[in-house]
Amino acid sequence: MMYHHYRPGYVEVITGCMFAGKTEELIRRIKVFEYAKKNVAVFKPTIDNRYSENQVTSHSGSSTSSINVKDSQGIKDYLDQNKNIDVVAIDEIQFFDEDIVLLIDELAAKGLRIMCAGLDTNFRGEPFGVMPTLVTTAEFVTKLTAVCTVCGAPATRTQRLVNGQPANYNDPTILVGASESYEARCRHCHIIENKPTYPTRKD
Repeated sequence: MMYHHYRPGYVEVITGCMFAGKTEELIRRIKVFEYAKKNVAVFKPTIDNRYSENQVTSHSGSSTSSINVKDSQGIKDYLDQNKNIDVVAIDEIQFFDEDIVLLIDELAAKGLRIMCAGLDTNFRGEPFGVMPTLVTTAEFVTKLTAVCTVCGAPATRTQRLVNGQPANYNDPTILVGASESYEARCRHCHIIENKPTYPTRKD
């Protein structure tokens, strides 16, 4: 029987709606690796400056130092200059360009452990950016739920509110905010104005 040596590179994805605890879980895993004396590089997109410019921070207040980058090239440039990294953690990955998928695949093939956290759907309830590809190609996927602010059921969708009213389907996808702009909702309480419906068959 032939035995193969264990190869450490793999990809983990933490996903779900807003307020589900994705960043909290990412920070927890980062701290586990840091406790094990692994070198961890934490990245977030420059678009996400809700709490801090140089920290990944959860809604509950947990935080860890991070590097702001504009796109996937920013991550590659940093790692090219810092060869001693064991683990790469990326928050709000849904905001990154499509090349991030190729970069993550390349890094995992080289033996790095990649941990990504981000929204799986946008405010319309549709797949968000690169997340569908990452979910289907990662070794490990954790989908978290929140609590629906309307009925208390498990929440899997992000409700955008504009001036207190449900957003319109045709509004722009990217509008970073927190509790004053978004709520966690279940499928039944998630409201999108002017959302297309299944077409009625015409005989």
